[in-house]
Amino acid sequence: MALFASLTERLRDGLQKTREAFREGFDRLLKGQELAPGALEELEELLLQADLGVATTETFLEVVRDQARSGRLTDGDVRGALAGHLRGALAGAAAPLALEARPAVLLVLGVNGSGKTTTCGKLAWRLRQAGREVVLAAADTFRAAAIEQLERWGERVGAPVVKQGPGADPSAVAFDAVRAAQARRADVLIVDTAGRLQTKTNLMAELAKVKRVIARQLPGAPHETLLVLDATTGQNGISQARLFHEGLALSGLVLTKLDGTAKGGVVVRIWRELALPIKLVATGERPDDLAAFDPDAFVAALTGA
Repeated sequence: MALFASLTERLRDGLQKTREAFREGFDRLLKGQELAPGALEELEELLLQADLGVATTETFLEVVRDQARSGRLTDGDVRGALAGHLRGALAGAAAPLALEARPAVLLVLGVNGSGKTTTCGKLAWRLRQAGREVVLAAADTFRAAAIEQLERWGERVGAPVVKQGPGADPSAVAFDAVRAAQARRADVLIVDTAGRLQTKTNLMAELAKVKRVIARQLPGAPHETLLVLDATTGQNGISQARLFHEGLALSGLVLTKLDGTAKGGVVVRIWRELALPIKLVATGERPDDLAAFDPDAFVAALTGA
């Protein structure tokens, strides 16, 4: 998808911590020589520390054992085998955003602190750079700061923001936003939503109501129901994604904060355990630090191979 072309170099920079951990681990275990008989346990620990998950790690170790039995296995062989294994594990993980409808409605979900509102702003910036007309909806009425943050993004990228006051009904904001997007003949409507209410049950019910209101106004919408997931949260993030998917039928994920973790392997776990397409990844705070997920570029940035 040309609109969100893969930012290979930035992805490489963002995954530097994980890549360096792999490099140091391989250098320690292999030292340019063949794999020592007792090194598999240490290799397993290295992979688990990168948050690749038990299933992916065990499957890869079997590959290494098979190759070791057939002859000499050097560090280059192991690095190449890991890269190949991860590319296979991520087959089918990437998917483009559905932007064909007009307006295409993107419902953006995520817990507070995941980078949800910032992702809405970056999405709007990318779309505006491509000449698309964008409307933003401040449906996270639980936090006044979220409304203000989205307004700043709207001013920055040149996109109108549909809003009401703090504590307003989020569904009413979504209703107004769909009407505004249609009236303006906008290409894309991005709906920011709350990440926290009094209870998780209340949150899911509120978000489901927002989704129903959008669908009643515009059949087929929302065209994307995206969960913004903080890649540094590991298993907790995967548990969050399951809950959101069960309640709201997610269409895909946006992974943020990949530049802040030495556990970049969690991306593989997320795909294996959830089987939800990874639409976009964020590797920094700048507006253009948002890219389409590219498994090949990701594996190269992660492993250096």
